[in-house]
Amino acid sequence: MDRRTFLGTAAGLGGAALIGAGCADEGAKPGPAARSITTVGLQLFTLASLMEEDFEGTVRQVAAVGFKEVEFAGYFGRDPADVRNLLDELNLAAPAAHIAIEALQSDLEGVIAAAETVGHHYIVCPYLAEDQRSLEQYREHARFFNEVGTACKEAGMQFAYHNHDFEFFETDGIIPYDLLLADTDPELVQMELDLYWIKKGGHDALRYFAAHPGRFPLCHVKDMAEDGSITTVGAGTIDFVSVFARSEQAGLRHYFVEHDHPDDPLGTIIQGYAHVASLRF
Repeated sequence: MDRRTFLGTAAGLGGAALIGAGCADEGAKPGPAARSITTVGLQLFTLASLMEEDFEGTVRQVAAVGFKEVEFAGYFGRDPADVRNLLDELNLAAPAAHIAIEALQSDLEGVIAAAETVGHHYIVCPYLAEDQRSLEQYREHARFFNEVGTACKEAGMQFAYHNHDFEFFETDGIIPYDLLLADTDPELVQMELDLYWIKKGGHDALRYFAAHPGRFPLCHVKDMAEDGSITTVGAGTIDFVSVFARSEQAGLRHYFVEHDHPDDPLGTIIQGYAHVASLRF
């Protein structure tokens, strides 16, 4: 897909979403005003293959689709000041970034300095390797996350943890995700809930919202196909409307469309943006 086709398709899908929403309201009885996600975000890992080839051009395409926020998963060798200049030019905000636990352990001061430069408010630990997942290690991670959260708070930022499915697999009668929630200070460690991975792990986002209100300021809007694989947002089975309707309870403020390994990265983000922007709840 070339740039001209890309931009034309983006405009067409965005318009179709708005027209469709308007038609759905015709003839409806007056009631509470429907809400929508007016600031749709994108986790840039979705476009990792394109970011490697053309960092600046890819970010420009993201802005052209209509996204207002991005979440970084690496700067691909770019200086944080240059990244900030590009975002400012495109009127894009980058409220969050995924930072590997190893970087948090080895250079937390540098991580925070880069985050300040780019304009992040949330520093998010995105993943734990398989050899980092014993229950005792989760307890150690919780202690460390509280330390990171303290440093972030002192810098005017917030630390958060992003889940996959493995945190929901019970070990010796304990669900590791529950351990992390219990052993971390809610003021220091918040959660970025991946809506695909919690379902893949056999658990319910709404139950966690009710049990831990206000703990989930960010989410990954990722969809599940009938066979359980990741699919383009809007093409799968996850009921995003029910989730978004509980945003106030959850504390949700940032919604990042994501697909881990899309066959058509640009097409995936165009469809994902249009779908999320069209939802009413």
